[in-house]
Amino acid sequence: VFNAIAEPRRRALLDALAASSPRDVSDLAAELRWPQPDVSKHLAVLRQVGLVSMTKEGKRRLYQLEPQELKRVHDWVKSFEHYW
Repeated sequence: VFNAIAEPRRRALLDALAASSPRDVSDLAAELRWPQPDVSKHLAVLRQVGLVSMTKEGKRRLYQLEPQELKRVHDWVKSFEHYW
């Protein structure tokens, strides 16, 4: 999860999915103004670590955020909160 969210473009994808989910690849590509293969590549990484899930709806593949996986990140970062 940490490696996946270290990449700024993947964080942008997570932000887009957090704002409105589920979404298909072409919708995300249009919003982010990225080539569709780039969106698909980053979604695959996010799916591997469980941050995003995919369901099929006819020919469309819809992606949605799975925020519970971010809890591990939150819990770890929270231990440093007293430094802020």
